[in-house]
Amino acid sequence: MKFLLIGDKETATGFSLAGIECIIAESQAEIMEGLRQAKERSDIGICIITERLAEQVRPFLKKMVLRKKGRPIILEIPDRLGPLPGKQSVENIVLSALGVKV
Repeated sequence: MKFLLIGDKETATGFSLAGIECIIAESQAEIMEGLRQAKERSDIGICIITERLAEQVRPFLKKMVLRKKGRPIILEIPDRLGPLPGKQSVENIVLSALGVKV
C-alpha cells in the first residue's frame, strides 16, 4: 500500500523528497479531485491531507470516511504554517500516543 499526500506546494515538496506521491491542490476543485483519485486507486492505503485543505472540504471528507470502509485511511496533518487553532501539533499527537517526545 502506498501513501498519497494532498497538500500545498511547500508541503508536497518535502513529502516528495521522501518518495511519497503528491497532489498539489490550491482550489476546492483540486482538493476534491485529489480525494477522488485516492478513493478510486486500490494501491493507496493512506491519504495524507493538510488540515487547511481538509477544512475546505470537511462535509465531503466526513462522507468519504464513513462510506469507504477504512480505505484509504485519511490522515490530517499541519502544513508549514503549523496546526489550526484547536488542533494538536504532530509532536503532541506522538507524545500522547507513544509517550515519546520528538
